[in-house]
Amino acid sequence: MRFRPRDGRPEPCGDRGMSTVEVVILAPVMILFILVLVAFGQLVDGRGALDGAARDAARAGSIQKDHATAMAEARKAAEANLADVCSGPVTVVQTSQGFEPDTLFSVEVSCEVRGLAMLGLDIPTTLSASFSSPLDPYRRTA
Repeated sequence: MRFRPRDGRPEPCGDRGMSTVEVVILAPVMILFILVLVAFGQLVDGRGALDGAARDAARAGSIQKDHATAMAEARKAAEANLADVCSGPVTVVQTSQGFEPDTLFSVEVSCEVRGLAMLGLDIPTTLSASFSSPLDPYRRTA
């Protein structure tokens, strides 16, 4: 701060109000950055939830006595795990062949995760995960 030579009062500086301008410019950028971090966090959370749902669906199907019941239980397990993660329907598809003893029961679970939609970006984000579980030799018989 400089002083006027005649009366000793402070002379106005040219930087006055610059911090207000900086806040006005930087605040929206920081808020957008935080929203992008949250959106990508939801994608990571969705990926983990899908992996867990595929594991649970494969295990739920592998302990059933017949193929129809196995697929129904696999869908039920996946939908229960993904109820608050997916914004659309949950798809469960068997990727293994048949339902014979001493084989694997493999499923692929997919759904659309919210992710970037919370930012207003209309980018469909469909994630999928697969898992295999051996058919249990002591699976349900009744």
